[in-house]
Amino acid sequence: MKHTIQHAPVFTTLTLHLSRGEKFKAEPGAMVSMSPSIELQAKTSGKGILGTLAAAVGGESLFGSVFTAINDGEVVLAPGVPGDIAHLVLNGNTVFAQGGAYLAGAEALVLSTQGSLRSFIGGQGLFLSKISGTGDLFLNCYGAMVQKMLAPGENYIIDSGHLVAFDETVQYQVRAAAAGLFSTLASGEGLVVSCTGPGRVWVQTRNLRSFANLLSPFIARTTS
Repeated sequence: MKHTIQHAPVFTTLTLHLSRGEKFKAEPGAMVSMSPSIELQAKTSGKGILGTLAAAVGGESLFGSVFTAINDGEVVLAPGVPGDIAHLVLNGNTVFAQGGAYLAGAEALVLSTQGSLRSFIGGQGLFLSKISGTGDLFLNCYGAMVQKMLAPGENYIIDSGHLVAFDETVQYQVRAAAAGLFSTLASGEGLVVSCTGPGRVWVQTRNLRSFANLLSPFIARTTS
């Protein structure tokens, strides 16, 4: 399977060029267009009922769209928000991603969830999509995508709304952005993710939650 990424970094599209018999999975609703030789089916996101529920807890859809090439053709995909697309190749390893970051990938990739409610409340973790296996993986984001390579022991702090994904070799901890409640509120920052290498970290240049908060005063609200 070959691919082309165009119109980056804001209105990015992903074109997958499939040969006869090739297939891949994508988030539902991501398709822009496709050749008539491509067959579309809906399948659960994880392996079995428990795997599907685990993927949903991580922020992914319960079902995925599986595209199969009956003959040579193409499928064009795009993120749900103006943003970028990153291509990763997994070789039996794992990547952790924020919910909604998964756009498409090889059908063999397994989606589940990392994290627990107890660790989240204790500031030690958060719910993440766990993507494992071998094959092509495409992640999307809001804004442009920036990759940072962390050396062993190197620490880097990322706003939780800007974190997209990181390698399984990266250790992470969720905490308040500033020391003390007043400083956290006054700074306008909330939670951050402290990442320690080695490994890659992917960051998005825009925060969808911040944008939604910016628009909220201008959105008409109805009262009962």
